[in-house]
Amino acid sequence: MSVLARRGGASLIPDVFDLFDAAWPFTTRHPMHIEEYVDGTTYVVRAELPGMNPDKDIVVSAADGHLTIAAERQQTTRDTQRSEFRYGSFERSILLPAGADATKVDAKYDNGILEVRVPMRKPAEEHRVRIAVNGKAEKK
Repeated sequence: MSVLARRGGASLIPDVFDLFDAAWPFTTRHPMHIEEYVDGTTYVVRAELPGMNPDKDIVVSAADGHLTIAAERQQTTRDTQRSEFRYGSFERSILLPAGADATKVDAKYDNGILEVRVPMRKPAEEHRVRIAVNGKAEKK
């Protein structure tokens, strides 16, 4: 069994974990972690947003084929020596898949997880139609 310990206190050498978090926006890491999948006929996005008030701190919107989740965590001033919490505004925009019906989005927040469900329209049958090309044939 291995144990991963994080050292406490200030140091001249940055903590490796802090370097990974600080890498955003230059890498794919983001302060709002999400997962997305299709569940039957529903596109689902889940976001980790612990300690938020869904009525005040979280805004979910859909426009132009994108789903946007915005959240803000306010810092409370306390007489502490250390805090690793992330404060401020976070926003994540996700491209909705083809067929997603952005007019019927449902969002629920439970135990620090925001779950957004977007129904998928039944895709229309694909019909291939041959288009006539008008023009004159070249003479040889």
